[in-house]
Amino acid sequence: MVEIKEVELKKDTSSIFGQISEYNHEKVVFCHDHDTGLKAIIGIHNTVLGPALGGTRMWSYASDAEALNDVLRLSRGMTYKAAISGLNLGGGKAVIIGDAKKDKSEALMRRYGRFVKNLNGAYITAEDVGTTTKDMEYIKMETDHVAGLPESMGGSGDPSPVTAYGTYMGMKAAAKKAFGSDSLEGKKISVQGVGHVGGYLVELLAKENAQIFITDIYEDRLREISSKYGAKVVSMEEIYDLDVDIYSPCALGATINDNTIDRLKCQVIAGCANNQLRDENVHGPALVQKGIIYAPDFLINAGGLINVYSELIGYNRESAYAQTERIYGYTLDIFELAEKEGIHNQLAAMKMAEKRITSISKIKSKY
Repeated sequence: MVEIKEVELKKDTSSIFGQISEYNHEKVVFCHDHDTGLKAIIGIHNTVLGPALGGTRMWSYASDAEALNDVLRLSRGMTYKAAISGLNLGGGKAVIIGDAKKDKSEALMRRYGRFVKNLNGAYITAEDVGTTTKDMEYIKMETDHVAGLPESMGGSGDPSPVTAYGTYMGMKAAAKKAFGSDSLEGKKISVQGVGHVGGYLVELLAKENAQIFITDIYEDRLREISSKYGAKVVSMEEIYDLDVDIYSPCALGATINDNTIDRLKCQVIAGCANNQLRDENVHGPALVQKGIIYAPDFLINAGGLINVYSELIGYNRESAYAQTERIYGYTLDIFELAEKEGIHNQLAAMKMAEKRITSISKIKSKY
């Protein structure tokens, strides 16, 4: 059983086992290879529903402790994401410590693939921030426990469009709750991060004639998206102070925190970033107090996982999109449950996911 408890960034980062215990993980694997420079951490959170599936992120972390904290939070989120989406998967995630633009190589990715292989199917990897379908090809050379492969290899290709579509569905459901209509036409929407998923989301919003504001750390990407969809570029800090209807975090996590909540002027938060709440037990209730409707991140960004899962069972793009479209109804169900029980939306989503995990745990063991 996955225990719902207070989760926050650990102050005592020197206690590795303390962190792992706090997040209730089954297994955490540290991977190191001198020749390729590989430094990676694989987190397997829960395998009651099936093998742990989750992408591999490559990022320049400030410290190893920060990388560990990220992989623990991300893999835990994958457990809930798979469970609430009705998938027969557990939750896992991995991080490679390094600059994806400078440190990545074929040898490094293939060496990482060997570590994945040694887990004997308990963890299946896929792409994430800083990795691509090409990287999955290199990993595939060393292990079969990889998904998100190019369509030319029989895979489902880039999951970003499906992730964006699910986020869009969740955003429309939240808009219906907040404004009485799910139409986004004329709505002012700020999108923080216009990478693969954020870019596809902006495209969907532009088709609805929304007023779009964007920010990102990459200037060339901002220029491209702004020119293509007519979005207005704002600074990284300005994004929190805009008078908008919807704020959509689509970059890294923890952007909803003590420093930003008071600045937000939106009525809805719906984005594709993972772990948007810095501390779900503090900032989830804080959003309720402020009257902001929050669409739980691991629910509405599940499209990519749904897409990759369908690859494992026999890929069909139409089926993947149809299942992703159900996120709209699931989001409305979460809002209803939260109101009924007097709890914040993130907790309601966690409870719904945990209910499924607990029920299945009674008929099967861990993977």
